[in-house]
Amino acid sequence: MKALVKEKAEPGLRLMDVPEPEVGPGDVLIKVMRTGICGTDLHIRAWDGWAQQAIRTPLTVGHEFVGQVVSTGRDVTDIRVGDRVSGEGHLVCGKCRNCLAGRRHLCRSTIGLGVGRDGAFAEYVALPASNVWVHRVPVDLDIAAVFDPFGNAVHTALSFPLVGEDVLITGAGPIGLMAAAVARHAGARNVVVTDVSEERLELARKIGVSLALNVSRSTIADGQRELGLREGFDIGLEMSGRPEAMRDMIANMTHGGRIAMLGLPAQEFPVDWSRIVTSMITIKGIYGREMFETWYAMSVLLEGGLDLAPVITGRYDYRDYEAAFEDAASGKGGKVILDWTA
Repeated sequence: MKALVKEKAEPGLRLMDVPEPEVGPGDVLIKVMRTGICGTDLHIRAWDGWAQQAIRTPLTVGHEFVGQVVSTGRDVTDIRVGDRVSGEGHLVCGKCRNCLAGRRHLCRSTIGLGVGRDGAFAEYVALPASNVWVHRVPVDLDIAAVFDPFGNAVHTALSFPLVGEDVLITGAGPIGLMAAAVARHAGARNVVVTDVSEERLELARKIGVSLALNVSRSTIADGQRELGLREGFDIGLEMSGRPEAMRDMIANMTHGGRIAMLGLPAQEFPVDWSRIVTSMITIKGIYGREMFETWYAMSVLLEGGLDLAPVITGRYDYRDYEAAFEDAASGKGGKVILDWTA
């Protein structure tokens, strides 16, 4: 089968023939239909410092996908051939304290699809049945392909109650945009998104945020004044991993404000801990999705009319992967999709 492979310890990816994955008794074999390009895939392609530490070559990359089940292992009883499915990309041990307590997203032995084992940028991918999400109602294929990052957005956005709250989102990348759509749909009073990319801020405006703020030209305090906010933001969703974004967020939170942080910083950086203490600010780290409560929430939000269409800005045949990756790396658009059905 064809697959996008990090063949050697160097920049780039290669489209090449590899064996189809083997299916164990508890596994499901899926014919991939569409995949989404993630920031993780960009790191692996660039072969940056993180990738050099995390990846063993050769490796089929990719973890965002939708496909159709073509076969199941002998022990799989609740997934059928022909089912349309997406996959939870975090494979957990099932034996640690958190797994046994039902907190699988906190497993210390998590293995990432397309990072620690061969992934979904291929014609076929195999997953344990316990990691397979069956779409029981019709879902657009592009949206189904990005259920993994959509889950990150939902997990982050719904970490704290949103109804009637003023929400600040720093970072208008694809997950930040999806989080903005969720916050607006879930009943936030104001949703403010910040970035330095006018193209991405325009996508935020299409989603319907209260204010899309270019922080290279205006401050968050300026945005507060424009909206008539007097005490700061109730909820912060930090999506950028940028030190200045986190500092600005802390400086603009109300007393008792709550921050969910998904953005992954490249290195350690200082923040105003005295402000966090004296303002009694809560900061919660987010990694991945709650399995599978977040997945239920995603499906229900879409059934309830949540529109993520503006977030999908690029669609390519998988053979045009170089152009697709350049698009995704430009920092100007939303999610980029590879089509594996041609």
